[in-house]
Amino acid sequence: MTLPFYNYFANGETGENKYAATSWPGLNISAHERHIKAQSPRAAQALSSAVYGGGMLELDRIFNIYVDRHYRCDDPPRDIEQALNEWQEPRDRCAALLTAVRLEHTSIQEYTSDEFGLLCCTTAGVSNAARAGSERTVFDTAGNKTMSSGREHSAPSAQNLTLPPYVPGTINIMLWLNGRMTTGAMVNAVQTAVEAKAAALADAGVPDSENGLPATGTTTDAIVFAVRQAVEEPHPMITYAGTATTAGAAIGRLVYDTVTESLRAGLLWKERIRHK
Repeated sequence: MTLPFYNYFANGETGENKYAATSWPGLNISAHERHIKAQSPRAAQALSSAVYGGGMLELDRIFNIYVDRHYRCDDPPRDIEQALNEWQEPRDRCAALLTAVRLEHTSIQEYTSDEFGLLCCTTAGVSNAARAGSERTVFDTAGNKTMSSGREHSAPSAQNLTLPPYVPGTINIMLWLNGRMTTGAMVNAVQTAVEAKAAALADAGVPDSENGLPATGTTTDAIVFAVRQAVEEPHPMITYAGTATTAGAAIGRLVYDTVTESLRAGLLWKERIRHK
């Protein structure tokens, strides 16, 4: 495991802001003052839950953008567009995530086999950790806050309109698979990644920030899964990506390890700050 940009952000070593993938030829990840940028020389098919560039799309760039943990905004896509314009980045063929995690805690890990290559790039923060299926604060589509157990819904209260539905402090995962995969297997791969994230949080003992139950994620987690789909290369078509497949096992390991490492880096940083 590695934190490739730690020295760039923490120690000001400007020459250590680039990471060249070995599992995906030409895929480069670079660190900048306010963001991490992953760029492929050719477009890939992607499945994304990103706040900007979500859905099924073709992309060649993924951005993980740092915002202060006190960031509050009802329109994150607008802020992302402004940032992309500032950096003179085209706004098409890309996805962008927001994080309050310090970017030096970006964890990258790779895996390569004869069937595919895989890179996982993760930032993990759990200030708003949550357990799916438990009773907690929720927001409706209008941003109204209420409480829900997942079974019953109470009416929103006028006094509960102070918090926006988006609060940073999240687990952002970029997965780049150099191979070929069906659309169904891509959905299966995201499912496996989410299971691995939940396992990492369970093993780390992370509780839901409201009810103290074991957390399965945070309220704003996001994932982008990009597949190269290069037909000119002899990669076999992957049709399943569950935990019993080689693809699913690799996805699970890399997600588990990068979530664990990024969380650990954040905890160590907090300890150092506390003892200063």
